[in-house]
Amino acid sequence: MPNFATQLKQEIARLARKELRKELEGLKKASTQYRSEIAALKRSVAALEKQLARSGRQAARQAKPEADAETGAGLRFSAKGLASQRKRLALSAAEFGRLLGVSAQTVYNWETRKTRPQASQLPAIASVKRMGKKQARALLADPAE
Repeated sequence: MPNFATQLKQEIARLARKELRKELEGLKKASTQYRSEIAALKRSVAALEKQLARSGRQAARQAKPEADAETGAGLRFSAKGLASQRKRLALSAAEFGRLLGVSAQTVYNWETRKTRPQASQLPAIASVKRMGKKQARALLADPAE
């Protein structure tokens, strides 16, 4: 016959494991619930960060100063773009120069990257870029120009 103390010890261990299982089950459920809540919160934070970045980019885009028509601030010049614009309008360098108020040689120098236009000339170049063929021809035909 086993020792009474050993039997008592085994029974206490069994009851302790049974009680621990009950406690651990509740803790496991709570832990699982907390993990899912944390994951949902992380997704929410990520979505909010994306939205904040997007609104920051939009605000930066809207806050960019508009190109100043008198100083030419904010306008960029590209020799390749100027040449393609002149070809799109089907104008010679002399005609393009007349539209801009410069010589044909100046237009040629800009296109070959020998020189760059002054900042005061950039608004005129930008306005010609918005023109169509008919409008450019009409301006060239106008004797007031």
